[in-house]
Order: sequence, then C-alpha cells, then structure tokens
Amino acid sequence: MVKNNKLFILIIVSLIIGVAMGGIVHYQFPDSIDVFSKNIKLLGTIFIRLVQMIIAPLVFSTLVVGIAKMGDMKMVGRVGAKAMAWFISASLISLLLGLLLVNFFAPGKGTSIKLEDTSSASELLENSKGFSLEEFVKHVIPKSLFEALATNEILQIVIFSILFGVALAAFSKKEAKPIIKLLDTVSHVVLKMVTYIMWTAPLGVLGAVAGAIAKHGFEVFTLYAKYLGAFFVGIVILWLLLLIVGYLILGKRLFVLLQRIKSPLLIAFSTTSSEAVFPKMVEELERFGCQPKIVSFTLPLGYSFNLDGSMMYMTFASIFIAQVYGIDMSLGEQLTMLLVLMLTSKGVAGVPRASLIVVVATCAMFGIPPEGIALILPIDHFCDMARSMTNVLGNALSTAAIDKWESKPEEHHG
Repeated sequence: MVKNNKLFILIIVSLIIGVAMGGIVHYQFPDSIDVFSKNIKLLGTIFIRLVQMIIAPLVFSTLVVGIAKMGDMKMVGRVGAKAMAWFISASLISLLLGLLLVNFFAPGKGTSIKLEDTSSASELLENSKGFSLEEFVKHVIPKSLFEALATNEILQIVIFSILFGVALAAFSKKEAKPIIKLLDTVSHVVLKMVTYIMWTAPLGVLGAVAGAIAKHGFEVFTLYAKYLGAFFVGIVILWLLLLIVGYLILGKRLFVLLQRIKSPLLIAFSTTSSEAVFPKMVEELERFGCQPKIVSFTLPLGYSFNLDGSMMYMTFASIFIAQVYGIDMSLGEQLTMLLVLMLTSKGVAGVPRASLIVVVATCAMFGIPPEGIALILPIDHFCDMARSMTNVLGNALSTAAIDKWESKPEEHHG
C-alpha cells in the first residue's frame, strides 16, 4: 500500500508538471508547439506500449487458468451470464443517460463552434467506411491466435482463451496439471513485470498531458464550455450511479476498493487509456480479495463489453453533431440510435479511438454529416480522460460485485 501511495503521489506531481509545461510551450513558445508536442508525447507512447506488450500474455494465461481451475462448466456459464447481464444493463443506462443529458442541455444548439476544416477527421471517416456486420464478425472471431496476440485484439484473445480453458477443464486433473501450472507461472511472471512497468507511469502521464495542453492550450475549454460542462455533469451522475450500486453490493468495502484502484484511475485519466491499466487492475483486484479465477474471467470480458464512459459519450456526441447541423431527431429515431450504438459498439472494442469510429458510422447511418466529427476532435482528448477513468471504475465494480455473488462470506479477505 505504501508503494501504491508513492506511485499515486508521483502521478499527481507529473500531472501538474505536464499541465504547466504544456501551458508554457503553448503561450510562450508557439513556434515550438508541434515539435514539443510530438516529442513529449513519446513518453506516453513508451509507457502505453510497455503495457500493451504484456496485455495479451496476461489475458491468455489468467483466463485459461481461471476457467480450468473453475472446473465446473456450470460455474463458467453462471459467472458469464451474470457478467453479461451487468454489462448490458450498465451499457443501456450509460447510453440512455447520454441521450437524456444532450437533449436537456442541447450544447449543439446556437453554438459558436465553427467547422472550417474537416481534414482532421479524414482518418476516422476512412476507418468507419468498412463498418458492417461482416466486419463485426471478423473483429470478434479470431482467424489466428497469433494474429490476435500480435495485434492485441482483447475480444479475440478472450474468445480463444475461453474455448481453450473449457477444453482444458474437460481433461483429468493429472493431464491438465502441467499446462495449468505453466500458464499460472507465466501469469505471475507477467504480473511481476507490471510492478516494474508501472513506475514508468508518471513519465507517461507527463508526456500525454503536456502534449495535449501544448497543442490545444486552455482556450479550448472556454470555446467548448457548454459541451464540456454537459458532458462532465453526465460523468458525475454516472459515477454516482455506479458508486451507489457498488455500495449496495459491497457495503463499506467499496471504499477499500476505491483506495486500491486510485492509481489505475489516475493513470487512465491522464493517459486516456483504460487498456493501459488492465494489468495493474488484475493485481489490485486480487489484492482487494477477489478470487483470481473470477478476476481473470470477468475483467477481460469487461474490457470488451463494459465501457460505461465510452457508451455515454457515444449518444452524447452523435446527438450533439446533429444539433450543430440543425437536424431534429424524433424520440423514436434517438431510441433506435441508442439500440444501434448498443450493438455496433461491441464490434470495435479495443480499437484506437473506438468511440469516435462508432460515432462516425452511426451518424452516417442516420443521415447526420459524419464529417461533423471534426467539431469535437479538438476537445476529444479531454473527454477521453473522463471516459477512460469511468470505464476503469465500471470494470472494477462489476468484477468485485460478481466475485461477491460467487463467494462464500468467509472467502472475502481484502
């Protein structure tokens, strides 16, 4: 816990230094903005790539071992059903909350934001053109385990690992023991690597924040004040809902859980990557007292299906673009959009800037100019900070809740 607190303090200090450095470069050295932003962001890139390097072996080894140790396929089915029920409920609530707030605050109506150049959105527009049912299936089902491991496709790795774990559990304990022991050792070695890599997190935070502030400056907050204000009200409400549900299930242990995951929350906020804290989350949830087999099964699923912050943002951003273009959508159209987002969002889990790609694809589907995504790109980094942190909280709570439901009272020992 002392080490955890030291890391937390270092991240806070790095966050403050990053904001200060970015602000100085933006206002005092405007000619150096592009060079500084490009170079300082390398610190964040180094940290995230170090983490991405260990995600695939960690997901595969822990998930296979977790399922094999469960042994009982009824338990696998029961835990999976509870997890999916939580994920679908949380996703619908998050999408609906975004829909309600964007209609209530109407940040896109009478906005001073101008769309002069859409070139910044060209990459996203290209990425979303091939979005279809065929692409969804290709994204979910792996063609090759090694391709999935190489490209860090968490959902594909999860599918293979579940099948492998179920098959392994069908063997006798004597036959399965060597493979389980090997993969168990691999997962512990990878978790040991996590403790080393996490000490580079403060540098990653500094690089990511300094680069964003240097590029956009502080004026971006005043220009998008209405949009940001409404969005952050939504994030606060979503956090309150999640914490209330968490307290009803976990009781006072909720505060122990929050203490445990404070560093992952801050890293996700600063680096805009919930994926970057996946290995640390495995470690902290096990230290909290969750059973390793529940953590290794539920958490990877959550990273594919339970992105509460991103879900809320999708409806919010889509309707915002419609408002800017003066497109009035009926209640029926908006609810249809909500259901479409519920399905399509699962097809791009783990894809960089997945939320924006889904927004572009959905806008095109409902006759909203998809190039309108360029309107929100300048502020997206700062919204992504809140989205990522909310995704981490949602996954921590879902894993802890499912562990509580699957455990006997005496098994809880944080």
